[in-house]
Amino acid sequence: MGARKKLVLAVIDGLAPAVLERGLEQSRLPALAFLREAGDYALGTTAFPSVTPVCLTTIATGAHPDVHHIPHLVWYHRGERRLVEYGSSFSAARAVGARRSLRDATVEMSRSHVSRAATTVFEAVEDAGLTAGAINFTCYRGRTRHPMRLPLPVRNRWYEAVDGPRRFFFFNLYESDETGAGLAVRDRLGGSIDAYAAAIGRWLVTRDGFDFLVYYLPDYDYAAHVAGPGEALDALERADRCLAQLMDAAGGPEGFLERYAMVVCSDHGQTRVERSGRLRDAYADLSIYGGRRGGDPDLCDVAVCASNRAGMVFRLPGCRVSARALAERLDGEPSADVVLFLEEGQAVARRAGSELRFAPEDGGWRLEGDALVLDADRYPNGFERAWRALLCPNAGEVIVSATEGYEFDDLGGRNHLGGGSHGSLLAGDSLVPMIAAGFDDPPLPPDAQTADLAPLVLAHFGLEPPATMRRSRAAVA
Repeated sequence: MGARKKLVLAVIDGLAPAVLERGLEQSRLPALAFLREAGDYALGTTAFPSVTPVCLTTIATGAHPDVHHIPHLVWYHRGERRLVEYGSSFSAARAVGARRSLRDATVEMSRSHVSRAATTVFEAVEDAGLTAGAINFTCYRGRTRHPMRLPLPVRNRWYEAVDGPRRFFFFNLYESDETGAGLAVRDRLGGSIDAYAAAIGRWLVTRDGFDFLVYYLPDYDYAAHVAGPGEALDALERADRCLAQLMDAAGGPEGFLERYAMVVCSDHGQTRVERSGRLRDAYADLSIYGGRRGGDPDLCDVAVCASNRAGMVFRLPGCRVSARALAERLDGEPSADVVLFLEEGQAVARRAGSELRFAPEDGGWRLEGDALVLDADRYPNGFERAWRALLCPNAGEVIVSATEGYEFDDLGGRNHLGGGSHGSLLAGDSLVPMIAAGFDDPPLPPDAQTADLAPLVLAHFGLEPPATMRRSRAAVA
């Protein structure tokens, strides 16, 4: 019977294991405490860069950026010769065009940026004749066409419809059903988006309206960016209440687990930042493409794309500087911790004056140089995550992971100093909690990744995952 239970995947954006443990120790998270006691708990690693568009797409596709093609929160689109900015800040959105940025984040990411070669969990579930659902989840591509629920003059500036799962709710823009839920984006610090998700979740559970549901709760991450991850427990308490409301709709926690299996996880961690860095300063003597701020990308040397705690440098047609030389310009830059690039079929990682070359070999990794450059304790699953980020066809030639405590200024010059941020290879940004309850057998592997979640969902329903979701569990020799 367990394998036929309906399944909820709840994603609390930005929740780090240490913050979860603190909230549990203070008895402030009763719903999460119940699920952890009733189920299986593991620490997992997310994708790199550990920013929301990359991480949520990894959850949706069961794949890393080399397969799904979302490289960062901001990137240079080589095919369209422009910058893509999914919403680092309002100032960053204005730098590329606010309307363009909003359209990229809400429509184009799922419609055209996510590779068609990658199968989403929504597509796979519904191809098997089951009903999938998603609430506010940014990588939502499915098999059902949904019209925009805004007045016609607004719709005509966008797309009339998008493809999502059968039960599809996206920030009041797309709603497959009339649920009575209120306005989502009205008070982020007060938890309005999570409250919108909770109202829809209750509606769906009381109507037994899905086989599989992604229940996305982003407001903790927003609050943690402002105040810091450890100072946003009030927002985490609200997310916990949203989980409780979902369970209450099924008659309470025990009744809920009789009918549903649930996985609760985060998409990435988050750490406090107190200092900022400007990656573009290392390339001040080159011609830097600035989006709407000017420059012809065909005549420029580089595009420098930084946001949160990760950055990328793209070599443009006018560039005569090698990827290695661009990477070496960041030697001694205090905000740049690990600097990555490809050379002669190998990945190169530079840190603190040392260099490591690596590539997959015989189920493990062939290493040349100082292995401590990507020490496993500091950079969990660092080899696979860095390798797959570098092989993403939309990534920059140079990828930068920020030093602990630093954040890179975005295209608008903004940052989260004094608050929280994420994006790096470091453990604080990369480790996520995973709780699985209501299953007959513990489903979480000991070396869990967020890329395992989509295959886990399909296995729960007795479905074979597509080839793009099967990953090699390579261990470093």
